[in-house]
Amino acid sequence: MAKGLQAFWWTMLLLFCFIQEMGAWAMHTAVESPGLGQPGDPALLAGGRVKRGWVWNQFFVVEEYTGTEPLYVGKIHSDSDEGDGSIKYTISGEGAGTIFLIDEITGDIHATERLDREQKTFYTLRAQARDRQTDQLLEPESEFIIKVQDINDSEPRFLEGPYIGSVAELSPIGTSVMQVMASDADDPTYGSSARIVYSVLEGEQHFTVDSKTGVIRTAVADLDRETQDRYEVVIRATDMAGQLGGLSGSTTVTIVVTDVNDNPPRFPQKMYQFSIVETAPVGTAIGRVKAEDSDVGENTDMTYQVKDEEGVEMFKVTTDSNTQEAVISVQKPLDYESKKVHTVVVEALNKFVDPRFVDLGTFRDQTIVRVSVLDVDEPPEFRPPSNLMEVQEDAHVGSVVGIVTALDPDTANHPVRYAIDRTTDTERIFDIDANTGAIVTGKVLDRETAGWHNITVLAMEADNHSQVSRASLRIRILDVNDNPPELATPYEAAVCEDAKPGQLIQTISVVDRDEPQSGHRFYFTLAPEATNNHHFSLLDIKDNTAAVHTQRVGFNRQEQDVYLLPILVVDSGPPALSSTGTLTIRICGCDSNGAIQSCNSTAYVVSATLSPGALIALLVCILILVVLVLLILTLKRHHKSHLTSEDDEDMRDNVIKYNDEGGGEQDTEAYDMSALRSLYDFSEIKGGDGGGGPGEGLPSGNPASELHALPQWVQSPDLDFSVFRDYICKKVEQADEDLSVPPYDSFQTYAFEGSDSPVPSLSSINTWSSGSEQDFSYLGVWGPRFRQLAALYAGRRGEEDSEES
Repeated sequence: MAKGLQAFWWTMLLLFCFIQEMGAWAMHTAVESPGLGQPGDPALLAGGRVKRGWVWNQFFVVEEYTGTEPLYVGKIHSDSDEGDGSIKYTISGEGAGTIFLIDEITGDIHATERLDREQKTFYTLRAQARDRQTDQLLEPESEFIIKVQDINDSEPRFLEGPYIGSVAELSPIGTSVMQVMASDADDPTYGSSARIVYSVLEGEQHFTVDSKTGVIRTAVADLDRETQDRYEVVIRATDMAGQLGGLSGSTTVTIVVTDVNDNPPRFPQKMYQFSIVETAPVGTAIGRVKAEDSDVGENTDMTYQVKDEEGVEMFKVTTDSNTQEAVISVQKPLDYESKKVHTVVVEALNKFVDPRFVDLGTFRDQTIVRVSVLDVDEPPEFRPPSNLMEVQEDAHVGSVVGIVTALDPDTANHPVRYAIDRTTDTERIFDIDANTGAIVTGKVLDRETAGWHNITVLAMEADNHSQVSRASLRIRILDVNDNPPELATPYEAAVCEDAKPGQLIQTISVVDRDEPQSGHRFYFTLAPEATNNHHFSLLDIKDNTAAVHTQRVGFNRQEQDVYLLPILVVDSGPPALSSTGTLTIRICGCDSNGAIQSCNSTAYVVSATLSPGALIALLVCILILVVLVLLILTLKRHHKSHLTSEDDEDMRDNVIKYNDEGGGEQDTEAYDMSALRSLYDFSEIKGGDGGGGPGEGLPSGNPASELHALPQWVQSPDLDFSVFRDYICKKVEQADEDLSVPPYDSFQTYAFEGSDSPVPSLSSINTWSSGSEQDFSYLGVWGPRFRQLAALYAGRRGEEDSEES
């Protein structure tokens, strides 16, 4: 049937083209002005006659032609063509020679390829008519258009897919979800090939689509996200306005049903049970419960609260914002002995309630939480929790200050023992009875030394000392009047010689270390030994101060320059205590204005020039300068003596060190410094002329005595050190003249031994005697320390004797 319809449409299109060709009109172009031709143009006839114009049809070609023969497009014709074939027709432009071919004699144009209007809607070409013999233009070149005529060969397409829309659940019927649009590549100006209508292929039970606009709407009012949260709807677009034979395309639209708060929270259980120890601190989490909500997102956000009064007092419920769980925690300390089980009513309710769905029911739910309190062995508790005690400072040692009481809160009610934390009472001022808790004084108290004592009392179970509780106790020492009042300072006053009676000399006050609860009250009188005093009077001002006035006219400091006035001060007790203080009064000379000029012989003399502070500062500066000068001189002297000692020591070492000949290669003891620092006395160990061996000058009976006698040298009476002095002087002169050498350039030169040494040399270097004069046989009796040296020189001596012989 589809093939029959296609053939029918092709027949109708061909008939339409034939009718257009039969009703074509001719186009005549006359050259009536110079703008259509130029002088000498071969297209113009001689004599200036008017040129005849083109004659052709309006050209159309249908797209998607499937015939085997070239499709006839139309004919171009010049009215000068007499049909004798003398005119040659040609075309140029888009598709000329490839898509479109022209018959040069008849001017017929054929399309040789299948055209597609959706790719190109028209082609622009140019036509020429030339004389076949001369190839001259007979007509001016003219442009014409071949239009590609549309057929319904393109189906509608949804170019913006895939489509995803959303709609809230429980939306009313007709709620707009989204809009889809399809496009058709066919010519919208020709026929109904591009007229599209929309329809629902799948999902029409829940959604509809507007046939013209493509707007998708809900078809039902009971969309429930909790039942189905998405729908796949297939929308079809059909061209030809939906008529028979129209082409169609489809797309799938995913519609997501969004959530609304239409479901209240619900607890999965009506009762939950938890347990916790009675010693759990406040804020400890007991457990978690959670109400389920079928909604999603913020519609599941909820809060929890405790509904019963008992639960509100003992427990607190908070909401975990991440998990939406109710966290139940302790709000007040628990006590197993008081109550073993607590019942808490917890309610859950949504944070955000949609007023449109209030009629669906209450959006809250309740559950019961049973909390069991577990018993533990608790430490004793102090009752009552008073932490203040008072005791008089004159209390005797062992007096009871107070009693602390602690009880075991457990049902077993174990006996309690008491103790004092000695880190808080290191001086052991207080003690406590371990059984009764009575706190007594352990030492004499003194409020003036320490008015408060803070101690820590321990209470523990008698059979389990690990269960310990602590209580801080403050003990206040109450004052007892046990300190007499005293003058605030050692008062001294000055009075002019010409003072008048009743003149105020000094106001005095007192201090008392005691602190009576009613406050201080002091009384002032002159001491009994001053009752015969006629020079001064004492007035009690009644405000814990007293004033001293003169009682006579004038004083004579030549007769008496200092008066000592004893004053008796008494406190208010009880018991009343008193003390006597002395006021020193000096008689001074004053000027006419009453300003004191001098007291005794040295009074106020220094003050007229320099103050005592300035004098002290001046003396300190002078002392510092003296110390600095002495320090500098000491450092210079020490430095100079140090340099001198170093020079002496270097010279002594340089001279003495090179007099050492050693005892051989095995001698590790070097030499005796005491022998070197004494006057050398060399004994004659050889014969009278020094040529004998050691055996001739020493006893031969005991080798040990020989070895012991070797270091015992005696100074020779004819020893001369002038040769060393001359040699050293010579080297010193050479060093002084040579400015390029360092100060110690001649260390090695002091190895000079001189000549005619009393001790025979063991070396053949720098010796004045020949080898034949040396006899080293005495080395053999010097002991094992010289054995290697004796073997070496004895062998050398044997070789020399053989050479001489």
